[in-house]
Amino acid sequence: MLWFWILLRITLSPILYLVWRPRNSGMHNVPKRGPALLVSNHLSFADHFFGPLPLMRPIYFLGKREYFTGKGLKGLISKGFFTGVGVVPVDRSGGSAAEEALQTGLRILREGKLLGIYPEGTRAPDNRLYKGKTGVARLALKARVPVIPMAMINTFELMPSGQPYPRLGVRPGVRFGEPLDLSRYYGAEDDPKVLRKVTDEIMQAIRELSGQEYVDRYAAEVKAELAGKAPRPDDGDE
Repeated sequence: MLWFWILLRITLSPILYLVWRPRNSGMHNVPKRGPALLVSNHLSFADHFFGPLPLMRPIYFLGKREYFTGKGLKGLISKGFFTGVGVVPVDRSGGSAAEEALQTGLRILREGKLLGIYPEGTRAPDNRLYKGKTGVARLALKARVPVIPMAMINTFELMPSGQPYPRLGVRPGVRFGEPLDLSRYYGAEDDPKVLRKVTDEIMQAIRELSGQEYVDRYAAEVKAELAGKAPRPDDGDE
């Protein structure tokens, strides 16, 4: 992945800065070395590009295994792209999905890397911030690494769902907040009430950075309603 990340920085970063002139802030809050958990809102596919853009380190994200299992040339391109931008495949179906995601995230952090998490679990259906899943709190309390709130700005306007390419005339950006002190909760990572409280703290920190309206519902539920479908079994708290 590292070679692809370096190639993207050399070739793509100048284009992104020149064409969209992103407004970024708070990069000093992200450690220059060692592990950290970056917790972000998720508004657009463009988040994968403009979130890591101002950092001099790659961010690894957990993603659906389906991104890596496609057939033919399209599947090969998809696998290469998502690997290159730091997406690590996890199984999001079945009862063991949450545990696999947790263990994969812990492994990435033990390796001293930056791990990015979207607590909402999916892209928001609109420009609001939705309820976070408690898996992010469990990971944060088990890993005991710096937890950095991260807010994507204007990426929904830049490239909403269904938009095949980013729009011109929109200035996206990312804001990194100060590390959250969650040490008072260490050792309580199996207490559902604590996990809910920590998750809500994380979402509040993201909201303060992003300025978004908060919705006390899961984004996946709202998206399913809009599509006239029932939510999937993995759309709950984990």
